[in-house]
Formats: sequence, structure tokens, C-alpha cells
Amino acid sequence: MTDFAEIDAAVRRCGEADVPAIVEIINDAAEAYRGVIPADRWHDPYMPEAELRHEIEDGVVFWGCEAEGRLLGVMGLQNVKDVTLVRHAYVRTRARRQGIGGRLMKALYATTERPTLIGTWAAATWAIDFYRRHGFKPVDRETKDRLLKTYWSIPARQVDTSVVLADERWWRKAGRSNG
Repeated sequence: MTDFAEIDAAVRRCGEADVPAIVEIINDAAEAYRGVIPADRWHDPYMPEAELRHEIEDGVVFWGCEAEGRLLGVMGLQNVKDVTLVRHAYVRTRARRQGIGGRLMKALYATTERPTLIGTWAAATWAIDFYRRHGFKPVDRETKDRLLKTYWSIPARQVDTSVVLADERWWRKAGRSNG
């Protein structure tokens, strides 16, 4: 296996030609959720191509980390109202723990000055830990419910089983301590 941390990997904006690779990456990486998230929220494939295209039409802009001509991970940004949402952050199973997600997070976060929020499954502790390492802090349950209903279009069951993490900009704007 290639040690992707040791090779030149570039972050770039994805385009139409990348859609098949994005679907492949999301569905490969989402296997980590199987048996972890509530069974009624899991489906196979986790994200069909039509759903991905709908997300893009709704304003999610995908970026990818590419090495040796192959996308290894993807992450989307979506501006909604007064915040930026980090959406659909996934790294190929064989490329995990090689710094791909961190490269994407650092590069994408630098593209916005808006308060930034991330929603993920409460049971996905590895994802929560990743975002915490990158400076995001979980909000309380009441705030989480309000934020998910304000900025995301997800079913009530997903609201119940998710968490929201916010960056320092959001905490300052909200006039709250982040911890």
C-alpha cells in the first residue's frame, strides 16, 4: 500500500468528470457506518449518484485530494444562509490515516471566513474526534436541534441521531464560550 502521507497529494475543486469517483469514495468510506449508525438510517448504496447530484444542485461544492492521478478523499462545502457547512467528508478506506482528511479540512477551511458548522452521526465517534482535532467543538443538544433544522434538510430521525460541531468563528458570533 502506498503511504499517501509521503507522496505529493493536491487538493483541487472537483468537477462533473469526478462524480463517479466521488460516489465511489463516499460509498466505500461509508461502510464504516454499517452497524454503527441506526439501522433505519443505513441504506445500500449509502449515497446513490442521483442523491449526490441533488446535493451538488443544492450548492454543495466538492473538493478532492488527489495523488498519482486518483482521488483519495472528498469533502464538500455548502454556504447556507450565514454559515458554511462542511458536507460529505470521506476518505477511501485504503487511504485512511494518511493525512488526506486533514489536508482537505485545512485547505477548505481556508477558503471561507464564514462561521462553519459540521453535522455528523452521534455514533461516528471517529469523525467527531477528527473534527475536534481540527478545532471544532460540539454544541449542546438544544442548539444542535435548532442548527440542524435551520441549516440542513434532513429527516427528524437523523436530527435525533446526529451532532453538530462549530468552529471558533461560530462560537464568537453566537457570543458563547466554546467549551
